[in-house]
Amino acid sequence: MDYVNIDLSVRSGVATLMLNRPHVHNAIDLATAKEMCDVASRLTPDRSVRAIVIAGQGSKAFSAGGDVASFAKDPDTAGLLMRDITGYLHLAISRLAWGNAPVIAAINGVAAGAGLSLVGACDLAIAAEHATFTSAYAKVGLTPDGSSTYFLPRILGIRRTAELYMGGRVLSAAEALDWGLINRVVPAADLQASAQAWAQELAKGPTQAFGGMKRLLMHAFSDTLESQMERETREIAEAANSADGKEGVRAFVEKRPANFTGH
Repeated sequence: MDYVNIDLSVRSGVATLMLNRPHVHNAIDLATAKEMCDVASRLTPDRSVRAIVIAGQGSKAFSAGGDVASFAKDPDTAGLLMRDITGYLHLAISRLAWGNAPVIAAINGVAAGAGLSLVGACDLAIAAEHATFTSAYAKVGLTPDGSSTYFLPRILGIRRTAELYMGGRVLSAAEALDWGLINRVVPAADLQASAQAWAQELAKGPTQAFGGMKRLLMHAFSDTLESQMERETREIAEAANSADGKEGVRAFVEKRPANFTGH
């Protein structure tokens, strides 16, 4: 598939998915959602991809969310269009969330609506100092999508998530860091380099074990204690049997840095 709205590059184990619609603040229309779904289906089974960065082209927006202008073209069919868009977008998010490779959001400006949802769905997040975060759904009379009702309550708690949804609050990067929505804040000029350096560091790690960690975290708020501990047993046993697990143990005993290969 040829991509028009996404720039995709892979270098040294790091895949970068760049939303490329800066003229509309990287808003997500049906074509973009389809491309995101295709990219996710390509990247997640590729064992050479050991970290993923999601970013937005330009300096103004990570993503303004859904392309509201496309919804307005025919209000009577907007619901059907949103079903199609969310179908592809949700499949992309699911594939990235369950994949082994850690996913980093690099937020270079506004993250609104589904853009905010993408931030929540990523494993880690780094933002430029001027970045802002807002739900924006209430402003257009819509409900949240893009997995945010799953991830944001887990990250922020119900009260703060409700404040974002219903109160229309706009968070600065500093506030988002304080709330725990993002991990790091850096000067805008350093954002992409910092995100890539972080991804390169993760790409040298035990990718299969990272996948196990992601799966455990996905179940952390829904399983019973006993069920979660059983999952821990299965994941650590699987990690111990992996090439990286064996290398990690050897390296620890031999008092040297481990050389992980992602297998």
